[in-house]
Amino acid sequence: MSNSTPATDNEKKKIRRGKSPCSPSRVLHIRQIPSDVTGREIVSLGIPFGKVTNVLMLKGKGQAFLEMATIEDAVSVMSYYAPAPPHLHGEPVYIQYSNYKELKTDNLHNRARHQAALQGVNAVQHGSLAVTGAPAAEGRHLPAQGSVLRIIVENVFYPITLEMLYQIFSKFGYVLKIVMFNKNNKFQALLQYSDATNAYYAKMSLDGQSIYTGCCTLRIDFSKLTSLKIKYNNNKSRDFTRTDLPFGDGQQALDSSLAATFATQTTIFPSYAGAAVFVPPLGFPQGAGLSIPAVPGALGSLTVTASAASGEMSIPDVTGIPENSVLLVSNLNPEAITPYGLFILFGVYGDVHRVKITFKNRGIALVQMADGTQAQLAINYLNGQRLYGRVMHTTLSKYQTIQLPREGQDDKGLTKDYSNSPLHRFKNPGSKNFQNIFPPSATLHLSNIPPFVTVDDLKNLFASKGSTVKGCKYFRKDCKMALIQLGSVEEAVHALIELHNHDFGENQHLQVSFSKSTI
Repeated sequence: MSNSTPATDNEKKKIRRGKSPCSPSRVLHIRQIPSDVTGREIVSLGIPFGKVTNVLMLKGKGQAFLEMATIEDAVSVMSYYAPAPPHLHGEPVYIQYSNYKELKTDNLHNRARHQAALQGVNAVQHGSLAVTGAPAAEGRHLPAQGSVLRIIVENVFYPITLEMLYQIFSKFGYVLKIVMFNKNNKFQALLQYSDATNAYYAKMSLDGQSIYTGCCTLRIDFSKLTSLKIKYNNNKSRDFTRTDLPFGDGQQALDSSLAATFATQTTIFPSYAGAAVFVPPLGFPQGAGLSIPAVPGALGSLTVTASAASGEMSIPDVTGIPENSVLLVSNLNPEAITPYGLFILFGVYGDVHRVKITFKNRGIALVQMADGTQAQLAINYLNGQRLYGRVMHTTLSKYQTIQLPREGQDDKGLTKDYSNSPLHRFKNPGSKNFQNIFPPSATLHLSNIPPFVTVDDLKNLFASKGSTVKGCKYFRKDCKMALIQLGSVEEAVHALIELHNHDFGENQHLQVSFSKSTI
């Protein structure tokens, strides 16, 4: 295919009439895109629904073509955006099927440029080692660096808050922990990602960028620390996996081992106590401060609120970051998935309030968590997980809440409200469940087992649900708990959905969670 628009005359007529070709294709035609939209942003429209295999930008015509790996993925994209078109740079863009079944281009410059964007976004969403830019183009892989970044902010003219850092860096992956401190009269922070790939991508993208025009410049290196130990959730430190941590006194946010390294905590920016009045709103437009590409699975377009910039935040309330708590879950098996199944599975990583399976496409669902932190946790652990024979894609939704059906409306039971469910794992502050959140694994932790249930009873129970039981043993010190190892991670996911809250009788209900141990 040459540099001309890969659309037939017949397709162009349909475009002008606003109609989509009848035959689904894995190539999607996107029109009315703003002139400053990047290839990475076009790719981000398709990433939540499956692998994107090609992209072609036609900026002069305000058009682009996006090629998905399968027709099913393309159908999912169309079904999701049909009710309301997506917006790029504040403008609606329109998606329809193309008559072309695949994208080809003979322009080597365009192909290399757009493939770099494609590899970069796919890398962040699917956890591969390829990253955008030179390393991806040259086929190199990530260096063996850790997941903890050391951040120095130079030329500080406005206060930097923990919320601000979270919003900036969570664009590149799930942020586990942040701690801020002053050293040698410089503002510094340590930030830990869940994955070294995300840390590398963030460093490559943000190092040398300025938060505001001409000031607050980021200098980023990898830390020698492999993990951060956070004791308090306050304005100096935050562990986003632990909402049960105390607020502390605000002056001892670092673990003692870190405090010895980074000296005594001091108040950050004492000379800027009154600077809130002069802090400009943060939007990071092109050419005027930090501009970050939209990475699927993160927070959407980046805007740090004035309240975050001025330090006016509710502490220790950590549930307000990020605000969006509704997840888009796609590529589900419509023959097997149920709202209850999603409620139980996502409930491992937070309290699920509502679940909605879309009526027109049963392979797509919305899951509303209790807050944005739990939503990010679910994305981190469940995106890419196999569920009922399909690889599930999980990212943040464009919606802020799931609407319940109107009174008298029959939605076939596809929307459920679990706000007051007794099965919420994290409703009690200080619950041990906060300390036992692990990724899906083939080994399950069982608790609340009645004394009359034997190892053989447990094996038979799980086998009856189609699981291959490879081992099972009780804890020596607690006969109410056991580990059971199944044939695969996917089997364990299915078993957890089927058997969590299983009724043994006499008001004894089995509790099932993922374990970090093996038998």
